[in-house]
Amino acid sequence: MESLVVSNAAVAREDRFDWFREAVSTEVMPVTLSTRHTADFRASLTDLDLGVVRLSAMACSPVVSRRTSAHVRRGDPEHLQLALITRGALSISQRGSESVITGGLLLTDTSRPSEGTCSDGRIESVVLRIPRSALALRSDRVDRLLARRLPSDSGSGAVFADFLRSLLRNGPHCRPQELRGMGSIALDLATAYLAQQLGDPGQAPAEARAQETRQRIRRFIDNNLGDPNLTPQTVADRHNMSLRSLYALFGDEQLSIAAQIRQSRLERAHADLARRDLRAEPVQAVAARWGFSSATAFSRVFRHAYGVTPTEHRALSLAMLTAR
Repeated sequence: MESLVVSNAAVAREDRFDWFREAVSTEVMPVTLSTRHTADFRASLTDLDLGVVRLSAMACSPVVSRRTSAHVRRGDPEHLQLALITRGALSISQRGSESVITGGLLLTDTSRPSEGTCSDGRIESVVLRIPRSALALRSDRVDRLLARRLPSDSGSGAVFADFLRSLLRNGPHCRPQELRGMGSIALDLATAYLAQQLGDPGQAPAEARAQETRQRIRRFIDNNLGDPNLTPQTVADRHNMSLRSLYALFGDEQLSIAAQIRQSRLERAHADLARRDLRAEPVQAVAARWGFSSATAFSRVFRHAYGVTPTEHRALSLAMLTAR
């Protein structure tokens, strides 16, 4: 989990727009960008990994952005982008809707062609990038909000906007575990806000409510992986349902709840063991942080999952980092 902050200030003036164009296509999605300000183009990008979602901030000189069907085929992260416009004006069109946004929130979909123009002055925005699969709202309902100005000056919109600003400011100083928790909160706030814009969320069909419950349970599991007492029964009790109801809710999924917990713990430990900044931390401490109370059991399930022991994985990963 990383925080990325880059600016074109250190790039030669004549190369700054090309730098920005490549950074957007690489870090966000394929898109065609153009500007009349190549001689004095200024831009900065910030990207914060929050686990289930990502938070980005962008500031740049006037620019035109076009994302065509060809761009979508070339690369699609399948994200909804909920952007807070903090400075400047943006003209946006997508799915037959056109708006000029000066302040407020804007929802766009990376899976659909779009065109955006910032022709006067600097544009600044904070963007929450949400995987469509993580949003517990029906796609056909959410599509009604695309390319429309959404309010951010009162109610849930103001709460959500303030949270994004604070997260952008303070997130880079948080630990990875804290950021994952903040990511879950950001997703919950975004879901509540969009549901409010669509009307009474209580009118959502049963399947949409079931999807929301599954997502809420996944986030609960993700935020409590370090608790060695996290079990399917714990999950069921915390969500006021029987163990049978919990199993039925996830009955169509390939992995059981217990298997999902074990796999998520292994993935977190696998990632931490490959981190250079944690190389002095004992393997047992890494295992304990992610809920494995027995070092022997951790080593056994880790080797079964990855084909190497935790110690061998750490050595191989650090050797590869050193060789770069």
